[in-house]
Amino acid sequence: MVEWYLFLPQVRLSVADIVERAQCAEAAGFDGIAFIDHLEAPGQPDENIWEAMGIATWVAARTQRLRVGHLVLCDAFRHPAVLAKQAVTLSAASDGRFELGLGSGSWPAEFAKFKVGQQDPVARVEQLGRHLELISQYWASGQNPGPAHPIPLILGGSGPQMMKLVAEHADWWNLQVNRLDRLPRLAESAGSARISVQQMVGFVRAGSDPAVVRDVSVRRFGHLGAGLVCGGADELIAHFAGLAAQRVERFYVWFADFAAPQTLGEFGESVIRKFPSGAAALR
Repeated sequence: MVEWYLFLPQVRLSVADIVERAQCAEAAGFDGIAFIDHLEAPGQPDENIWEAMGIATWVAARTQRLRVGHLVLCDAFRHPAVLAKQAVTLSAASDGRFELGLGSGSWPAEFAKFKVGQQDPVARVEQLGRHLELISQYWASGQNPGPAHPIPLILGGSGPQMMKLVAEHADWWNLQVNRLDRLPRLAESAGSARISVQQMVGFVRAGSDPAVVRDVSVRRFGHLGAGLVCGGADELIAHFAGLAAQRVERFYVWFADFAAPQTLGEFGESVIRKFPSGAAALR
């Protein structure tokens, strides 16, 4: 069964806007929502961005069914003992709807600006490996209370060291939007981890001009290459079915129009509800 998540970077939007989109996504049939984790908006240091765990907690409190997480929390920003405690707390508060997405960091400029983390990417991945071991220990016996619900672990990345951590620790491996061309080559390295992908979508709603939607989407996100797909419901169903045939079980959909509520509703009705259920239906 394929799962659908809204990927919603908490940039430029007010907290009320984010809650509205989360509630619209829940009503539209999305299974979950994921935020980003940065100390400043990547490439846009003058833009507003909300703190990752705070916004996830607020959204979890204002939704009923939606699972909540991140693509991905930056390991360098939180001591593993603190993160382990935060994860257990949010999991309990949301009745098991929190998922822990974790990575080694993707924006070194903020490490230097805010004097946190390491510039060396190899050292960051090595530290992440040590912290994953510690979090497992804290959850098993080092902190009280322990998890009352399973807390799925999502690891994001595509380098050789990261893929080793995925195979060893992860419940899910997420391939980031600007690396989708690597999916066929890397899928086997994920081991038993289930596969998810980010996908930027320029959704042509009913009555919209496809050329205008494509032009706006490409202007904003054309740098993502294969990570951007534009089209109406039928084209998107075919596209996502092709990814599902490559063992992808979860889609983090990132909308080029910043997840307008009307877009979420129509996408749910025309794509999610029409999408084949289960791998057998795709053959």
